[in-house]
Amino acid sequence: MAGPLKGMKILDFTTLLPGPYATMTLADLGADVLRIVSGSRPDLASFLPPFLPGTNLSCAIAYLGRGKRCMTLNLKDPRAGAIIRKLVGEYDIVIEQFRPGVMAKLGLDYGSLKTTHPSLIYCSLTGYGQTGPMRNRAGHDINYLARAGVAACSGRKETGPCLCGVQIADVASGSNHAVIGILAAVVHRNRTGEGQYLDVSMTDGAVAFNALFAAAYLVDGSENCCGEGVLNGGSLYDFYETRDGKYISVGGLEPQFFSAFCEAIGRPDLISGGVIPSDLPRVKEEVRRAVKTKTRDEWTALFGKIDACVEPVLSLGEALEDDQVRARGMVVEVGLPGGGKVKQPGHPIRYSATPPEYGPAGCAAGIHTREVLLRLGYRNDEIDEFEKTGLFR
Repeated sequence: MAGPLKGMKILDFTTLLPGPYATMTLADLGADVLRIVSGSRPDLASFLPPFLPGTNLSCAIAYLGRGKRCMTLNLKDPRAGAIIRKLVGEYDIVIEQFRPGVMAKLGLDYGSLKTTHPSLIYCSLTGYGQTGPMRNRAGHDINYLARAGVAACSGRKETGPCLCGVQIADVASGSNHAVIGILAAVVHRNRTGEGQYLDVSMTDGAVAFNALFAAAYLVDGSENCCGEGVLNGGSLYDFYETRDGKYISVGGLEPQFFSAFCEAIGRPDLISGGVIPSDLPRVKEEVRRAVKTKTRDEWTALFGKIDACVEPVLSLGEALEDDQVRARGMVVEVGLPGGGKVKQPGHPIRYSATPPEYGPAGCAAGIHTREVLLRLGYRNDEIDEFEKTGLFR
């Protein structure tokens, strides 16, 4: 069965995590993704260990490059521009992750390409967007979360903002909003024949993630800093350490769930105070003491029989081996380019009619260069000359 995005063809000029994760998502659903990478400046992800046994291919590239083809080009070489323009005639969606203005200097920006390809969809994915005083600043996930107000309401009053174990701005904001924008633009093009330019900022997306807190602030100016809101430490909704130094998560905001929790830990006297008791510090300390009387797994077994919104804090390894994760198909096996298989995280949406079809794991840079150029009409001797004269570096 063909994926729902079969026929969608994407030129991918992205590196690191945000763009590659977005195009992997689209490739899982059937899009034809061709990565254009530098032959002399490898993607940082290609150096991240561990590497697949018997290869020099990093697990990061094997995952993020899943289902894609890859060619190398030196974009500063004028001949590369000619090749890209030929490809855009076929691959009518472009996504790039350079700083603002870089593609314009190369003559490969939206304005330059749309004159001959008016149906082109072109997505630029950056930290701060194409406009505004910060558009040219470098940044990483931690910076975008800091500028977006997310970090200020995450953590503890005593210790300040906390680092998160996943890249919220990069993936949840950057990757997913790029996918949403591209798919919305495709729907518009299908109706009108018109392409468009998409300016996706990871910081913009992180600002929008302040859904409840920002809505409140814009009405009455109230801020929920670390430890002050119902959902960020200003209630009994929290993580609690267990006897063995592990943790459980307690999310029982509703009265029936909170009551069940209090009964289970042997403190029914706390029910009347609710999840936001007037003497929160004292009550939270009493809950901490109660939770420390059992191990994490003892609490997990107990709450497995009780509807109280209480779950264990699992390590990544435990999560990937968890029955729920397995049942949902979130660990898959995909083929390796040279044979064999590798386990990877799966696509996170279940489709009744068009399930994802996983392509092979990501490949080494440039492995499809000759194949792509032959399809464009170049001869083998021309490609040999390109190689000798540095076009693929």
